[in-house]
Amino acid sequence: MSAAALEMPRVRGRLTEQAPLAPLVWFKAGGVAQWLFEPKDVDDLSDFLENLPADVPVMGLGLGSNLIVRDGGVPGVVVRLGKPFARVERLDSTTLLCGGGASGILVSSTARDAGIGGLEFLRSSPGTVGGFVRMNGGAYGREVKDILVECEIVLRSGERRTLALHDLGYTYRHSELPEGSVVVGAIFRGHADAPEAIAREMDRIAEEREASQPLRSRTGGSTFKNPPGTKAWKLIDEAGCRGLTVGDAQVSEKHCNFLLNLGKASAAEIEALGEEVRRRVLAHSGVTLEWEIQRVGVEK
Repeated sequence: MSAAALEMPRVRGRLTEQAPLAPLVWFKAGGVAQWLFEPKDVDDLSDFLENLPADVPVMGLGLGSNLIVRDGGVPGVVVRLGKPFARVERLDSTTLLCGGGASGILVSSTARDAGIGGLEFLRSSPGTVGGFVRMNGGAYGREVKDILVECEIVLRSGERRTLALHDLGYTYRHSELPEGSVVVGAIFRGHADAPEAIAREMDRIAEEREASQPLRSRTGGSTFKNPPGTKAWKLIDEAGCRGLTVGDAQVSEKHCNFLLNLGKASAAEIEALGEEVRRRVLAHSGVTLEWEIQRVGVEK
């Protein structure tokens, strides 16, 4: 039975049918969510999932920075964690409790103010804690696996569960979190450091990103995973893809591992451009690039 034909469970948060997702993702392209659920709190999310028929798919959505939503939209339920899940609090001298909806900037800034070092790399990550945990997000030589103590998830069944680092099966930009589960919180641990030193490192990261990445464009962040021993952007550049376009989608001339929506690109054009880049890189270097950006939904 389709989600549209169901009487959906009662919620205390917001449940919207046929909700446009393009405004919620960085590419500003793509279709609608069959249902968009913004829970009021963890209990609201748990109760909803427990009472939602098991055959209805569920997907979590953070800031939409690492995502292509296909033009046909996303069937089932998209869960978006808002302000109730965006809190960050200090547990002790080196540890933070972070909500699944908290941004990397908020987490790193809170760590700085608390004198907790080692989380500066999150300053460069345009996403939320839930997304970082799910994909072992990282940058500048650090990954979530280096700071995660444990995370709290709500399973597709509605059951709440706490998972330790070793439960997640982390590899490069990948975890073994159960399908349909939503990360609602995480504990991160760094090390004691001077707030001034942490601030300098955060400023350095911000300046380096500004100089090398198209931050003020409609983009999805790093498109492809770095193959062992090399950088994706280098292979893309060597294959002659810098500035390549499909429709209104373009490979960034500033950083070749970023795709851009120049204004009116469809999700199909953005994805087709990525596939053309993969084809050209394979032909030129023999390397098959793996998508880092998540592609969800159905084609129109």
